[in-house]
Order: sequence, then structure tokens, then C-alpha cells
Amino acid sequence: MKKELISELFTKFEQACYDYKGVECWSARELQEIFGYSEWRNFLKVLDKAKEACSNAGEKVANHFVDINKMVRLGSGADREIEDIALTRYACYLVAQNGDAAKSSIAFAQTYFAVQTRKQEIIEQRLLDVARVAAREKLSKAEKKLSGIIYERGVDDKGFAIIRSKGDQALFGGFSTNDMKRNLGVPSSKALADFLPTLTIKAKDFATELTSHNVLEKDLKGDDAISKEHVDNNLAVRKMLKERGVQPEALPAVEDVKKIQRRLEGEEKKILKGKKS
Repeated sequence: MKKELISELFTKFEQACYDYKGVECWSARELQEIFGYSEWRNFLKVLDKAKEACSNAGEKVANHFVDINKMVRLGSGADREIEDIALTRYACYLVAQNGDAAKSSIAFAQTYFAVQTRKQEIIEQRLLDVARVAAREKLSKAEKKLSGIIYERGVDDKGFAIIRSKGDQALFGGFSTNDMKRNLGVPSSKALADFLPTLTIKAKDFATELTSHNVLEKDLKGDDAISKEHVDNNLAVRKMLKERGVQPEALPAVEDVKKIQRRLEGEEKKILKGKKS
């Protein structure tokens, strides 16, 4: 495909994009023209295949293919309302995948929307990774804070480890920290929290913050009293999760958060290096 044609098609797709109720969309009628389909009824067959692919992928069709009406100017100068479909970027990708790849415009669109959709997926995943790293760091700070509070109240490092383990057992429905490591395939030398999903990390963090607050508020002292408080808080958090249909012990392990953190730091270094050069 010649550079001139690529540039022309890129401009057409960029200019055809518009905002529909806060969502980036393309008009099916405009894509019909860009894709070189002279008849709307023929293009509707492609749209139907795209909708089927969308449904098979587990996506809600109505979220990506929205029936709308638009006004067009006829040759006589009169305006007429016609049916149209607002397509999200993902919908456009599916339409291109189900179109005639022999058409240069569709061949270009397949790559254009695939790349753009992939970029969005990468951004979304990176945001999820950043949120998980932040949640893990916050849990570490909360545990360090609790450790400092209870150390002043007669609990040493060994006692804190026992209290934290009992909290895990309460949160995970009777499974100890080591039980959960075995169940999730976490190396014994690694921290369980490094392999937990963000929701579970935040649950542990909330229970830990509650314990810190109540130890001070109730002026608790000693292993037994503080341990009971921490267990009660984890049980309360577990109860809340279960009421919302979530069982912490049933959630699968995810990628080691330390690896994610190193990857994010590496990406940031590359970006900074690129800015300096």
C-alpha cells in the first residue's frame, strides 16, 4: 500500500471520529463510504457479523453498536432522517475484521483499529498495575504502622507475625497464611500479599487500619487483646465481602507485584531517557 494512500486513509478515519455522549465513536454510514460499500444493505451484513463477533467475545452489543438517526442533505436540497449506528473503536475493529480485506481501506482499518484498541488495552492494564502496586505499598505502610503501635504495647516481632497470621486465617475462611500460599502456588519465601489481587490487598489493608485505630481507641495491650481485635476486624471485612459475593480464598493468584513494580520502574526510566535524548 502506497504511503499517499495510507496517509489519506489515516486522515479519513481520524476526521470521521466524533464524540457521542462522551464516548469516542464513528458513524457506520461514514465507514460504509470509506470502506467502499455502495449499498447500505450490503454493509449491514458486515455489521451483523461484527455484532455476532462482539456477542461471542462476551461483550454487550448495545455498548458498542448504538442505533441512532441522522439528518442528511438530499440532492434536491431537502433534509431527510436516516438510520445510522454509532460504533465504538472496538466495534469498528470488529467491522473491519469482518469486511472484505481485498479492499485497501478495510485492510488499512484492520491494522488501524487493532493498534488503537491495543493501545487502549495497554493503558488500561498499566493503570490496573499501578493501582495494585500502590495498594500493596499502602498495605506495607499500614502493617508497619500497626507493628509500631503494638510494639509499644508489649508485642514483639514474633507476636506481630502471629497476630498477622491469625488475621489472614480469619479473612480467608480458616486457611492460614501458609495454607493460602500452598493453595495459590506462592513460593514459601515470598510474601502472600505480593500475589493477591488488588481487592484482597485492600481488604487486608482495611482490616489492618481498623486494628491500628481500635488498639489506640480502646487502649488495648498485650498479644491476646490485640490478636482478638485483629481477628474480629478481619472477620468483619470477610463478612462484608461475602455479602457482596466475594470469597477471598477463592480468588486466583496474580503476577508477583514486585515484578510489576520493576516493570513499571523500567518503563519510567525509558520514558525519562527518551525525554533527555
